Amino acid sequence: MPPTQKELAKLAGVSSGTVSNVISGVTGVSERSRLKVLDAIKALNYQPNLIARSLRTNRSFTLGIVIPDITVPFFPKIIRGAESAAREAGYYLSVLDSESNQARETAMLGLLRSQRVEGVLLVTAGGHRWSAEEATSLTGGVPLVCVDRLPEGLEVDSVCVDDSRAAEMAISHLMSMGHTQIAIITGPQTLQNEKDRLKGYRQALQKGGIRVQNSLIWKGSFEQKEIAMLCQKGLLTPGGRPTALFATNGVTGLAALRSIYAMGLSTPKDIACVTFDEITSEDFFRPGITSVVQPAYDIGSRAVEVLLKRIGRGREFSGFEKVKLPAQLIVRESSATPLTVVGGRTRSR
Repeated sequence: MPPTQKELAKLAGVSSGTVSNVISGVTGVSERSRLKVLDAIKALNYQPNLIARSLRTNRSFTLGIVIPDITVPFFPKIIRGAESAAREAGYYLSVLDSESNQARETAMLGLLRSQRVEGVLLVTAGGHRWSAEEATSLTGGVPLVCVDRLPEGLEVDSVCVDDSRAAEMAISHLMSMGHTQIAIITGPQTLQNEKDRLKGYRQALQKGGIRVQNSLIWKGSFEQKEIAMLCQKGLLTPGGRPTALFATNGVTGLAALRSIYAMGLSTPKDIACVTFDEITSEDFFRPGITSVVQPAYDIGSRAVEVLLKRIGRGREFSGFEKVKLPAQLIVRESSATPLTVVGGRTRSR
């Protein structure tokens, strides 16, 4: 027989009403009592009857998250953080993959609304500029928090890293290693975080007294072929290639590295590299790749906190919450100093 709420109450040393309030997400329960109930739920492996609870409370206690590609290692880390925070609050998390397709993304959001989820986390597919009508349709009725990628035209709560500062940190590191010809390859500029990362690149160069060259700004997408084309065009120019390349996201960074190796070049001997996002296949790259690492788990967890806060406010509106978390630069061999030719031989500076 599955455990009852009375058994939970006995194990936790609280009243049945307190157990019911914790499971139903009712506010007003002390943190100490809530943690006792959650510990009892774990100990007894209690599984609430969601259908009965939904009918009784007119609530689903379910959140949804739509991500663009479950195979990109960064997103499962966000999901883990979000699922943990949701579970702690007595919610379940439904995960859907839009496969980086705008139409599918819209359909997934509609599906979650039809399933009566109480709120949605969205990592948008990107490459699309939202119209006012689309934004209204997406946000109508169900609280929405944008995570990591922030699309233009959609004014909602959001959680991401401080993209401009993080990119500036990466470029400042490359400059400290002696690089002055630093190229940047970006994702779609219809995403605010991609714009902010490009902004950080420009700011770092300007602060370092280095002129920003448009020829070194390669605006791309998440498409592998386009990234390869941009890299070939920029790295095989007659005027000479840059000494360093900064990729503004993991998808672009991995594709850029593959393009570099496909052209017979290596890093850092021919060109130094830094990527935004950790590349999980790091062990396959020698030397190791310097990366701007986002706190993916914390992003997911914090996003759920913001979403639950929005759900708790109901129709009361108090302005959108824009959370920006710090990123960390992990320095590895790929961002070594540029090579110089001395007496016909190449050596590091």
